[in-house]
Amino acid sequence: MAETRHVRFWNRIAARYAAKPVKDTAAYEAMLADAAGRLRATDQVLEIGCGSGSTAIRLAPHVAAWTATDFSSEMLRIARAKPAPDNLRFVLADTQNAFAGGPFDAICAFQVLHLVGDLPATLTQIHAHLKPGGLLISKTWCFADMSFKLRSVFFVLGALRVFPPVKKLTKVALRETIRHAGFEIVDERVFGTNPAGPYIVARKPDPS
Repeated sequence: MAETRHVRFWNRIAARYAAKPVKDTAAYEAMLADAAGRLRATDQVLEIGCGSGSTAIRLAPHVAAWTATDFSSEMLRIARAKPAPDNLRFVLADTQNAFAGGPFDAICAFQVLHLVGDLPATLTQIHAHLKPGGLLISKTWCFADMSFKLRSVFFVLGALRVFPPVKKLTKVALRETIRHAGFEIVDERVFGTNPAGPYIVARKPDPS
Protein backbone atom coordinates (compact mmCIF):
# COMPACT_ATOMS: atom_id res chain seq x y z
CA MET A 1 0.00 0.00 0.00
CA ALA A 2 2.75 2.44 0.95
CA GLU A 3 4.69 1.67 -2.20
CA THR A 4 1.60 2.28 -4.34
CA ARG A 5 1.14 5.65 -2.64
CA HIS A 6 4.77 6.56 -3.31
CA VAL A 7 4.49 5.57 -6.96
CA ARG A 8 1.34 7.65 -7.32
CA PHE A 9 3.11 10.62 -5.74
CA TRP A 10 6.07 10.51 -8.13
CA ASN A 11 3.90 9.91 -11.17
CA ARG A 12 1.81 12.94 -10.20
CA ILE A 13 4.76 15.32 -9.80
CA ALA A 14 6.97 13.89 -12.58
CA ALA A 15 6.37 16.64 -15.14
CA ARG A 16 6.83 19.41 -12.57
CA TYR A 17 9.94 17.74 -11.15
CA ALA A 18 11.50 17.30 -14.59
CA ALA A 19 10.84 20.93 -15.52
CA LYS A 20 12.63 22.33 -12.47
CA PRO A 21 16.11 23.68 -13.25
CA VAL A 22 19.10 22.44 -11.27
CA LYS A 23 19.47 24.82 -8.32
CA ASP A 24 23.26 24.72 -8.11
CA THR A 25 24.64 23.99 -11.58
CA ALA A 26 28.29 24.24 -10.52
CA ALA A 27 27.80 21.71 -7.71
CA TYR A 28 25.92 19.32 -10.01
CA GLU A 29 28.62 19.54 -12.69
CA ALA A 30 31.33 18.94 -10.10
CA MET A 31 29.51 15.84 -8.83
CA LEU A 32 29.12 14.52 -12.38
CA ALA A 33 32.82 15.09 -13.06
CA ASP A 34 33.83 13.21 -9.93
CA ALA A 35 31.51 10.29 -10.69
CA ALA A 36 32.69 10.11 -14.31
CA GLY A 37 36.30 10.04 -13.13
CA ARG A 38 35.62 6.93 -11.05
CA LEU A 39 34.04 4.98 -13.92
CA ARG A 40 35.82 2.99 -16.63
CA ALA A 41 34.98 2.52 -20.28
CA THR A 42 34.40 -1.22 -19.67
CA ASP A 43 32.02 -0.79 -16.71
CA GLN A 44 28.51 -2.19 -16.45
CA VAL A 45 26.59 0.31 -14.31
CA LEU A 46 23.21 0.24 -12.59
CA GLU A 47 21.42 3.38 -11.39
CA ILE A 48 18.52 3.07 -8.95
CA GLY A 49 15.99 5.87 -8.72
CA CYS A 50 17.03 7.56 -11.97
CA GLY A 51 14.06 9.94 -12.04
CA SER A 52 13.77 11.80 -15.33
CA GLY A 53 17.10 10.41 -16.53
CA SER A 54 19.27 13.53 -16.77
CA THR A 55 22.19 12.15 -14.77
CA ALA A 56 22.11 8.80 -16.56
CA ILE A 57 22.24 10.55 -19.93
CA ARG A 58 25.27 12.56 -18.84
CA LEU A 59 27.25 9.66 -17.34
CA ALA A 60 26.39 6.76 -19.68
CA PRO A 61 28.91 7.80 -22.38
CA HIS A 62 31.73 7.08 -19.90
CA VAL A 63 30.91 3.35 -19.54
CA ALA A 64 30.11 0.24 -21.59
CA ALA A 65 26.47 -0.05 -20.47
CA TRP A 66 24.21 1.93 -18.14
CA THR A 67 20.90 0.56 -16.82
CA ALA A 68 18.77 3.28 -15.24
CA THR A 69 15.81 2.15 -13.13
CA ASP A 70 12.90 3.89 -11.46
CA PHE A 71 9.51 2.80 -10.12
CA SER A 72 7.69 5.79 -11.64
CA SER A 73 6.36 5.11 -15.13
CA GLU A 74 5.84 8.85 -15.67
CA MET A 75 9.45 9.64 -14.78
CA LEU A 76 10.61 7.01 -17.25
CA ARG A 77 8.26 8.29 -19.95
CA ILE A 78 9.96 11.68 -19.64
CA ALA A 79 13.43 10.08 -19.57
CA ARG A 80 12.80 7.98 -22.66
CA ALA A 81 11.70 11.03 -24.63
CA LYS A 82 15.14 12.64 -24.25
CA PRO A 83 18.05 12.11 -26.65
CA ALA A 84 20.24 9.44 -25.04
CA PRO A 85 23.34 7.37 -25.87
CA ASP A 86 22.83 3.91 -27.33
CA ASN A 87 24.33 2.13 -24.31
CA LEU A 88 21.68 3.52 -21.94
CA ARG A 89 18.42 1.74 -21.21
CA PHE A 90 15.62 2.77 -18.87
CA VAL A 91 13.86 0.03 -16.89
CA LEU A 92 10.72 0.22 -14.74
CA ALA A 93 11.68 -1.36 -11.40
CA ASP A 94 11.62 -0.55 -7.70
CA THR A 95 14.66 -0.92 -5.47
CA GLN A 96 13.79 -4.52 -4.63
CA ASN A 97 13.67 -5.58 -8.29
CA ALA A 98 16.27 -3.39 -9.94
CA PHE A 99 19.22 -5.76 -9.95
CA ALA A 100 18.61 -8.04 -12.95
CA GLY A 101 21.70 -8.31 -15.12
CA GLY A 102 24.22 -8.04 -12.30
CA PRO A 103 26.73 -8.20 -10.87
CA PHE A 104 27.72 -4.64 -11.74
CA ASP A 105 30.99 -2.71 -11.65
CA ALA A 106 29.24 0.28 -10.10
CA ILE A 107 25.80 1.09 -8.71
CA CYS A 108 24.69 4.71 -8.50
CA ALA A 109 22.07 6.04 -6.08
CA PHE A 110 21.67 9.78 -6.45
CA GLN A 111 19.13 11.42 -4.12
CA VAL A 112 17.34 8.12 -3.45
CA LEU A 113 18.66 6.34 -0.33
CA HIS A 114 16.69 8.67 1.98
CA LEU A 115 13.52 7.60 0.14
CA VAL A 116 13.76 3.81 0.32
CA GLY A 117 11.57 1.92 2.79
CA ASP A 118 14.34 -0.27 4.25
CA LEU A 119 17.77 1.32 3.91
CA PRO A 120 19.82 -1.55 5.43
CA ALA A 121 18.12 -4.08 3.15
CA THR A 122 18.65 -1.87 0.09
CA LEU A 123 22.35 -1.44 0.86
CA THR A 124 22.71 -5.18 1.42
CA GLN A 125 21.14 -5.78 -2.00
CA ILE A 126 23.45 -3.25 -3.61
CA HIS A 127 26.47 -4.92 -1.99
CA ALA A 128 25.32 -8.37 -3.15
CA HIS A 129 24.96 -7.23 -6.77
CA LEU A 130 28.33 -5.51 -7.07
CA LYS A 131 31.44 -7.25 -8.30
CA PRO A 132 34.31 -7.46 -5.79
CA GLY A 133 35.96 -4.04 -5.84
CA GLY A 134 32.79 -2.49 -7.27
CA LEU A 135 31.64 0.99 -6.26
CA LEU A 136 28.51 2.45 -4.72
CA ILE A 137 28.35 6.11 -5.79
CA SER A 138 25.69 8.00 -3.87
CA LYS A 139 24.34 11.36 -2.85
CA THR A 140 21.85 11.37 0.01
CA TRP A 141 19.90 13.99 1.91
CA CYS A 142 20.44 13.65 5.66
CA PHE A 143 17.37 15.52 6.87
CA ALA A 144 18.13 15.05 10.56
CA ASP A 145 21.28 17.16 10.09
CA MET A 146 19.41 20.09 8.53
CA SER A 147 18.52 23.21 10.45
CA PHE A 148 15.30 23.25 12.44
CA LYS A 149 13.86 25.79 10.00
CA LEU A 150 14.50 23.57 6.97
CA ARG A 151 13.20 20.48 8.73
CA SER A 152 10.04 22.37 9.62
CA VAL A 153 9.53 23.37 5.99
CA PHE A 154 9.87 19.78 4.79
CA PHE A 155 7.54 18.57 7.56
CA VAL A 156 4.84 20.98 6.36
CA LEU A 157 5.40 20.03 2.71
CA GLY A 158 5.14 16.36 3.65
CA ALA A 159 1.90 16.97 5.54
CA LEU A 160 0.52 18.70 2.44
CA ARG A 161 1.68 15.73 0.32
CA VAL A 162 3.82 17.88 -1.94
CA PHE A 163 6.98 16.21 -0.63
CA PRO A 164 7.53 12.46 -0.25
CA PRO A 165 8.07 10.62 3.05
CA VAL A 166 11.81 10.54 3.81
CA LYS A 167 14.20 8.91 6.26
CA LYS A 168 15.34 11.26 9.02
CA LEU A 169 18.98 10.28 8.53
CA THR A 170 22.09 11.77 10.05
CA LYS A 171 25.41 11.57 8.25
CA VAL A 172 26.77 9.46 11.09
CA ALA A 173 23.91 6.96 10.78
CA LEU A 174 24.24 6.87 6.99
CA ARG A 175 27.96 6.08 7.20
CA GLU A 176 27.36 3.38 9.81
CA THR A 177 24.62 1.75 7.72
CA ILE A 178 26.82 1.75 4.61
CA ARG A 179 29.71 0.17 6.53
CA HIS A 180 27.41 -2.36 8.22
CA ALA A 181 26.31 -3.54 4.75
CA GLY A 182 29.93 -4.55 4.08
CA PHE A 183 31.31 -1.48 2.32
CA GLU A 184 34.41 0.54 2.96
CA ILE A 185 33.93 4.27 2.43
CA VAL A 186 36.65 5.58 0.13
CA ASP A 187 35.52 9.20 -0.22
CA GLU A 188 33.00 11.62 1.20
CA ARG A 189 32.51 15.23 0.22
CA VAL A 190 29.88 17.92 -0.20
CA PHE A 191 29.14 19.55 -3.53
CA GLY A 192 27.45 22.89 -2.99
CA THR A 193 26.65 24.72 0.21
CA ASN A 194 24.40 22.26 2.05
CA PRO A 195 26.48 20.01 4.33
CA ALA A 196 23.45 17.74 4.90
CA GLY A 197 23.70 16.28 1.39
CA PRO A 198 26.88 14.18 1.44
CA TYR A 199 28.28 12.53 -1.67
CA ILE A 200 29.70 9.19 -0.57
CA VAL A 201 31.70 6.68 -2.60
CA ALA A 202 32.00 3.22 -1.05
CA ARG A 203 33.74 0.07 -2.28
CA LYS A 204 32.84 -3.57 -1.92
CA PRO A 205 36.10 -5.15 -0.70
CA ASP A 206 37.89 -7.50 -3.06
CA PRO A 207 39.06 -10.52 -1.06
CA SER A 208 41.66 -11.37 -3.69
